[in-house]
This record gives sequence, C-alpha cells and structure tokens, in this order.
Amino acid sequence: MSKGGAQLLAGTALKTNDPQTLRMVAGALANLCGNERLHMMLKEDGGIKALLEMARSGSNDVIAQVARGMANFAKCESRGTIQGHRKGHSLLLEDGALTWLIINSNTTSSSTKRHIELALCHLAQIEDNAYDFIFSRGLIELVRISTESSREDIRNLAKKTLTLSPKFQPEIHAE
Repeated sequence: MSKGGAQLLAGTALKTNDPQTLRMVAGALANLCGNERLHMMLKEDGGIKALLEMARSGSNDVIAQVARGMANFAKCESRGTIQGHRKGHSLLLEDGALTWLIINSNTTSSSTKRHIELALCHLAQIEDNAYDFIFSRGLIELVRISTESSREDIRNLAKKTLTLSPKFQPEIHAE
C-alpha cells in the first residue's frame, strides 16, 4: 500500500472491462477495506471511487465484491467511532457510497443484499452520518431493513441502531 498498491488497483479497474479482472480487483480492494489503518490511503488513492465505478460493469460477481468492500469499510469505521479513536463523517459518504448503497439495496442477490444492509447499518451507527441518512432515503432503508431483512441478526442491528440514535428518533416518530 505504501508503494502505490491502491493506485495500481484503481488504475487497473479503470483500464479494463473484463468481468473476471474486475471481480479480482474489487475483491482485493474489498479486503483492504477491512483494515481501518488503510482507509485514508484507499480514499486518497482512488480506491473507493474505483470500487463504485466497477459496480457499473453490471456483473453480479463484481457488484457483490463492491458491496462487501462497502460493508468492510463501514464496519471498521463504525467500530473506530464506537471505540472513540475515530471522529467525523464516513469517508464513504464523501465518495457517494451512501447513494450507491441506497439505490442497490433491493438487489435480488442475497449475498450482495446482505453486504449492503450491513454497510447501511454500520454507516448509520456513526452519529455524524445521521443527517445524511435523514436527508436521503437512508433512514427509510434502515427502517425497512429493521423489519424486512431476511437475516435476523441484520434486522436486530438495524433496530438497535434506530433505537440508539437520538437524531433518528424524532424523524421516525414524525412519520
């Protein structure tokens, strides 16, 4: 990574439209997204934007890897925020990932859907993201996930997130 690994992956993603290559690059980036120490480097080197661009390929395998990357990144960020060594908005929101997650949240692929739902739940746990969720369809998706997710653990995480957020409570009760 310190020698330009994320730039290499991002560049490879932009130079090819081969689904197999895109899946492998998206998978590599998704793995790196699971390391919080690499987040700023991934963002600065275009790794997050490259992930979102690769999703445009339309390949279900690539999209599943992109969703896994978003979930890994969001989980690390929320953990860092909860543990107190990270503050502020999610770096994912700066690159438009929330919009992508919301648009793709009703996919038919169960694996992709699970990763997207987890990413939304983890991003919603970061209090500085609350207004982004409120003023997009994010809060509506989180409420839907809390009742409709096919996985009980994800439904429970969404319910817990909705209950614990002081910024979400007035919005939920207003509807």
